[in-house]
Amino acid sequence: MKTALIVRHVPREGAAGFLQPIEAAGYHIERIDVADPAFIDADLCAPELLIMMGGPMGVYEHDIHPWIPLQIEKLAARLEKDRPTLGVCLGSQMIAAALGARVYPGGQNEIGFAPVTLSSNGHESPLRHLAEAPVLHWHGDTFDLPDNVELLASTTAYPHQAFRRGANVLALQFHAEMGEDPRFEQWLTHFRDDFHASGPTEESLRAGHDEHGPGAVAAGRMMIGEWLAGFR
Repeated sequence: MKTALIVRHVPREGAAGFLQPIEAAGYHIERIDVADPAFIDADLCAPELLIMMGGPMGVYEHDIHPWIPLQIEKLAARLEKDRPTLGVCLGSQMIAAALGARVYPGGQNEIGFAPVTLSSNGHESPLRHLAEAPVLHWHGDTFDLPDNVELLASTTAYPHQAFRRGANVLALQFHAEMGEDPRFEQWLTHFRDDFHASGPTEESLRAGHDEHGPGAVAAGRMMIGEWLAGFR
């Protein structure tokens, strides 16, 4: 059976709605946390599919999180082999950094359910399933677009929302996996300072989750299912 490895940067940010299409595509899912001592020796090139999820840390915070340079080094080796790789939020920023792009604070938090604007390449990619579905945004960092990738989606605040390199590497700044996972309540608790600083309230975020969450997850699952079917 094919193996998919999920790298978690904090326990409350897992693959959530993406688990269903990954399992349906025939993958046995394994997980590792960066806080696990075993992560030092983990071979990120080995699994058929690598999924890197989000987290509140910045890619540039090497002094606070000494595992970050190690992860980027391991990831760069995998990308050199063009092994199937998905990055979500922090994971997308990790991919950008491993491809040589700059990752940095964006100057404002983008938090809440909102649509993304697809590029022409985005409309011809698996992201086409998101064309009518507001998805969850929860970030304040951004990245320069790496060389030799296709920009797939943007928002007004952050033009680099998603990119792909060929068929096998996909980076998503937003959270199309979130919308039905009960851990959203933990986000409202643990990341309260993020949205208090940027305008949304706990009530408005919960209302957005109730209204848009199921549609976002359904669209996200179709997106991931199509992406998994297109590996070369």
